[in-house]
Amino acid sequence: MSSEKPLPENSPEHSLEHREVTERRETPESLEGTGRREGTAPREVTVRRAPRFVPFMALGAVLGFIAALVVAYTGPVDPTLTRESVLGFFTVAFAIPGLILGAVVVLILDRRSVRRAQRAQARRTYDDDAQ
Repeated sequence: MSSEKPLPENSPEHSLEHREVTERRETPESLEGTGRREGTAPREVTVRRAPRFVPFMALGAVLGFIAALVVAYTGPVDPTLTRESVLGFFTVAFAIPGLILGAVVVLILDRRSVRRAQRAQARRTYDDDAQ
């Protein structure tokens, strides 16, 4: 994933050379008829590998369901309850905390990926074949 964040005017990274580049941006319309379409100025972007939330949360819920299966079918038999009703109870009791635990794990991994993010230069290109 990448996100764009403009540099503050007074930061040391925002040099005079960077200002000149951003002020001389050419648009695709201004390049019509010149034969050049790759003349756009580079942009500063942040590149990082971010985890997806849904697979981690789904894995936590599935592990909670597996734990519920183990508890429901290996525990002592209760004559007033069926195994399926016990499974339903333990599924809710274990799957929701598993889902929350998966969300916490993915949030921790996401915070780590923000710290490891790198800055890069990106230049817009125009592909005439892709339409």
